[in-house]
Parts: sequence; structure tokens; C-alpha cells
Amino acid sequence: MLSEKDKELIAAATDAISRRYRNDWQEVGAALRTRDGRIVTGVNIDAYIGRIAVCAEAIAIGRAITETGDRGIETIVAVRHPKPDERGNIAVVSPCGICRELIHDYDTKAQVIVPDNGREPKVVTIDELLPNKYRRGNE
Repeated sequence: MLSEKDKELIAAATDAISRRYRNDWQEVGAALRTRDGRIVTGVNIDAYIGRIAVCAEAIAIGRAITETGDRGIETIVAVRHPKPDERGNIAVVSPCGICRELIHDYDTKAQVIVPDNGREPKVVTIDELLPNKYRRGNE
């Protein structure tokens, strides 16, 4: 069951993408809560060359570091805005593999809010989403 703090984070991500949605450009919003309780949001940045697109989670992490210093990630969530021809509402989505790596790099104890097969989203640890994380050498 989601806590009120988790619901507040989902609402912040939803608000971010609701205000900045542009079809095929900005479709995903993210929000994270730092370990000292601050909420920071971001939206994805798409591009004509897909390889240079940046995910909303990465934008939120970058903003958090820039605006608050490296305070750690207590919890992070991403939500996707449906395209104009799609049915449905803004919904929680799982982070992509690259974002899972990034979240883990910045806080090995981070919690992530993810969808749960049509039920209320749930909270898992980044280790649950990335059980065999890439490491250099003997790290």
C-alpha cells in the first residue's frame, strides 16, 4: 500500500508532465524525494536523434544534485502521459534499464514506485529492479 508521501511523489510527477506535455517530445515526468525530504521533478527530453534523448528520471536526478547537492534518493517515480490517440490516464511506469543503473549509481538504497499489473502501484528497492548490477572490476 502506498503511503501519503508516495502518493505526493506520484502527484508531483503527474503535475510536472501535465504542465510540460508535448506529444512526441515530453511524455514522461519523474519526481524524486531526497533523503532530507525535498521533492525534485523533471520531464524527459526527446530528440530527432533518439540516442540523444534523456529520460525524466535522469533530469530529476541532475536537478536534485544541482539544486540541493547530493542528498541521496529516498524514493523516485516516473509517470507517462498518454498520446492524444491513446485511451487512459497518466500512469506510473517502470524505469528503463539505463535509469535503473543510474538510480543505483546515485543511491544503492533508493526505493522506486512501479506499476503492479493493474493494481495500485507498489514500492520496491532499486536492488529488486537491478539484481545483478554492472560493476567495474572488483567493486
